[in-house]
Amino acid sequence: MQNSLIKLSLTLLLGALALVSIDVFAHGVDDNTRAFLEQNQGVQFIPFLYIGAKHMITGYDHLLFLVGVIFFLYRSKEVLLYVTMFTIGHSTTLLFGVLSDIQVNAYLIDAIIGLSVVYKGFDNLGGFKRCFNWQPNAQWAVLIFGLFHGFGLATKLQEFHLPADGLITNLIAFNIGVELGQFAALVFILIAINAWRKLPSFQRFSTMTNTALMSAGVMLMGYQLTGYFVN
Repeated sequence: MQNSLIKLSLTLLLGALALVSIDVFAHGVDDNTRAFLEQNQGVQFIPFLYIGAKHMITGYDHLLFLVGVIFFLYRSKEVLLYVTMFTIGHSTTLLFGVLSDIQVNAYLIDAIIGLSVVYKGFDNLGGFKRCFNWQPNAQWAVLIFGLFHGFGLATKLQEFHLPADGLITNLIAFNIGVELGQFAALVFILIAINAWRKLPSFQRFSTMTNTALMSAGVMLMGYQLTGYFVN
């Protein structure tokens, strides 16, 4: 039973990583959601809650960063601390960016989000200590990159020029949905990682996974920078 659970969890985790090369580049807003946002009027708490959760669950760039953040966290208290730092960061810039109508180039923001994935994979592989004999403050890094992830969410919503009527309530609903989606995704990620930690092959698995994180981040950066210079 335990081996079946481990195989299923590992398949889910590696499957998500494999999909990055194709689907992460198309990550955005589907037609139904786009139609709703373009026609939205007034307070729509439940729909925005759903959209926020859906966006996070399908947001491979955000989830890959979280995989890297929690990969070597063994205590629940540490997981809660780092996830909270990330949440504070992206919630702040999501709300501030939309309400203040701060215009940020979406391609550059998404490239920085890709960089955050590269950073975390590189950090988990011990790259900073090996190459620079220096270790960044992990908590501050998660908070700072969380701010950029929030701007990434804000740029998606700003595309639709949401009406002022009910905007604050809808944004709060969207943000709550993001947190619910994040929590749901983290459950599966933690199951996969915790299951594999019990096996002797974890060290090999951890190297492979964090190398894959770096590769995914580089691909995301390259795609977004190409979009920036071409468009």
